[in-house]
Amino acid sequence: MSARLRALLLHWTGAVPVLAVVLLALSWGRSLPVALVVLVSCFLAGSVLAAVHHAEVIAHRVGEPFGSLVLAVAVTIIEVALIVTLMADGGDKSTALARDTVFAAVMITCNGIVGLSLLVGALRHKVAVFNAEGTGAELGAVATLSGLSLVLPTFTTTTPGPRFSTTQLIFAALAALALYGLFVTTQTVRHRDYFLPVTTDDEAIDTEEHAEPPSRKRALAAVGLLALALVAVVGLAKAVSPTIESGVAAAGLPSSVVGIVIALLVLLPETIAAVRAAKRDRVQTSLNLGLGSAMASIGLTIPAVAAASAWLPGPLYLGLGATHMVLLALTVMVGTLTVIPGRATPLQGGMHLALLAAYIVLAVSP
Repeated sequence: MSARLRALLLHWTGAVPVLAVVLLALSWGRSLPVALVVLVSCFLAGSVLAAVHHAEVIAHRVGEPFGSLVLAVAVTIIEVALIVTLMADGGDKSTALARDTVFAAVMITCNGIVGLSLLVGALRHKVAVFNAEGTGAELGAVATLSGLSLVLPTFTTTTPGPRFSTTQLIFAALAALALYGLFVTTQTVRHRDYFLPVTTDDEAIDTEEHAEPPSRKRALAAVGLLALALVAVVGLAKAVSPTIESGVAAAGLPSSVVGIVIALLVLLPETIAAVRAAKRDRVQTSLNLGLGSAMASIGLTIPAVAAASAWLPGPLYLGLGATHMVLLALTVMVGTLTVIPGRATPLQGGMHLALLAAYIVLAVSP
């Protein structure tokens, strides 16, 4: 083993996934006392951070916009794994968990990550500059998939409740996969330049000067450690899921708060990455991370839970309520007005953050 590879494994991002998998093996299938739940939670958070770190290493190797895509897909895999894990153990209480988590991810990415990135970029560089063509395509795809997957189930009549029939669910899953695949092709092949950071003169920035790309060996090591971290996240989430749900219930909060907790957990590291990019005047990279994660969250999660619903207990509720549909409509409208000029001031960032704050307040106090 080379000295560099040993150093990578000894670094906390290499050590945490390994130790987390060991802890998972020791705690699997056991009732956990409070002290062990705290320890497992710490390693769960550490594994999420390590997973995103290794995704960033891979992203740096392959460049933009591929890097943002790798990070978004890695985070979404974590999200899907957590959703399916909690749904498998949650019984009737988890029938709306997928909807709550996906919508929380949409609100956090489209308002939280986007708003914070625009605010930081505009405050640091006077105006946040991005490519309106690429960002508009991302926002349009998010709006389309949100409407097909989260709004329509509220109004269909074939089955009772805010859910699709089997035929409708299959269509929604296939449409989500097809549109996400088309989006990835557009982002990485046909119109890659639309998703590159731009200067104030609207010139694309296709190179980074802050660091040399990692070596091929380090990138391959990051791929292995990323896979290990994802396994740890899935297993440890299953171990602490009863504690999360009982804690929310004990606090007297709605069950939808569980979905927000999951989304916040998996998107916090990505939020940090987006803010870092905004500080470097790479706002387009920040928007790729935020809106790309929203796309991946819907485009991959809905097909995954649709497939899992064949063996998961209980119905699958996907339709949003009236309050959440209003928030989604406001998000799309404000997002459209933000994207059209291709540049933003702190005001636009503040508007998006206000919508996120309204969502969180109404989730805690409907």
